[in-house]
Parts: sequence; structure tokens; C-alpha cells
Amino acid sequence: MTQGSYKQFCPVAMAAEILCTRWTVVLLRELFAGSTRFNDLRRGVPRMSPALLSQRLKELECAGIVAREEGGSDYRLTEAGRELEPVVEAFGIWGQRWVAYELSLQHLDAQLLMWDMRRNLDPTPLPPRRSVIQFRFPEQPEPRRRYWLVVDPQSGVDLCSIDPGHDIDLFVSADLRTMTAIWMGYETVRDALDRETLLLTGAPGIAAQMQRWLGLSPFARHARQDRLAA
Repeated sequence: MTQGSYKQFCPVAMAAEILCTRWTVVLLRELFAGSTRFNDLRRGVPRMSPALLSQRLKELECAGIVAREEGGSDYRLTEAGRELEPVVEAFGIWGQRWVAYELSLQHLDAQLLMWDMRRNLDPTPLPPRRSVIQFRFPEQPEPRRRYWLVVDPQSGVDLCSIDPGHDIDLFVSADLRTMTAIWMGYETVRDALDRETLLLTGAPGIAAQMQRWLGLSPFARHARQDRLAA
């Protein structure tokens, strides 16, 4: 992290040398979201190479921000790392409020969207049994066209990119832009249904509660009303 040093004693400059390298804040977002294993971190930053991810983790270790469990493969935030949570949250809130949604929706990624949806899903409105929800993005290439969320009261929420072989309770079909806009809080499930850019087929009770169980981005509530998609 000595490369590109600002050579200033100012604490802002010193912190920026650690935090403002490429991918670092995004990687911290993943750690705060609960990812601790290398492979889970990779799923949250799919466009980051494994080599660069490993390098950034080592740099954060050297800076005392993360620590690797002795004899294990988990990365944990230290006290210094945990104190960065409001900083990372402020980045997200500012981006949600001030970066044009058109720019956000230019960077669509089905795998990343589904990974984020998996960890933010709220099972409370769903039946007290296993529920299986299939998402289909018709315009995407075949390997990224279908995903399954398996919600089990005992084991939690699992994301599958291969058919898990269970009966489907709800089929969700939408273009990726629409589903991303809903999850980011730029529009609602009802908006998309009214425009017929979202199609729900299956259990009426699960379909009716989609806006609730979907969970949404942790920054969705900060979307400015005057900047929402028409």
C-alpha cells in the first residue's frame, strides 16, 4: 500500500492510502454483509480476479482491518475493521441518493443480483415449510438464465444455479434490468406487474408477498423519490 502514497501526515490521506485502492471498499462491503470465506467473497465480487482478491485480503490483514482465523479459512473483521462499517454504509447511501439510477442499471449481473437477493431475503412472510422460487431472466444466455432460491425454515436460504429437483412454488420471470431496479428500490413489484415486465406464476400467497420477502438492497430505502425510474 506504499505505492501511490500521498506523503501527507493528514489522517484522511493516511486512511485513503489503505481504503481507496481499487476494490477495497467493495470488498469491505462483502465482509460487512456477512461473507467470511474466500469463495463466498468471490461470489460477492465476481469481476475481481482471485489473485487480486487474495492480495487485497493480505493488505487488509497487514493494516489490521481483517484477521484470518488460526488454522481456518475464515476472514474476520477486527475492531479497527468493524469501525469502518458506518464509512462503507455512507458510501452506499451517497451512491443510492446521488448516482443516477441509469448508470447503476448499466452494470447488470444476474449472478451478483441473485447472490445479494439470497442473503437479504426475509423468510418471515413465506410458509413455515420449504419454499422454492425459480427466477428466470429470458434475455440472458442459458448459463445465467435460471436460478432457484430454496428457503427452508431449518437450513436457511440457498441459491442454486442448477435445478435442485424440488417442486417449484413460484415462477418469477422478468428481464434482468427490471428485477435489479426492484431490488435496488427504484421501482416496486406492483409497478413491474402493472407494466407487465414481471410475471409471477404459482402460489398466490407467495406471489402476493413478494415485495416483503424479497428483502431488497440495504440501501433501497435511501432512494430519492425524484430520481426513481419512470
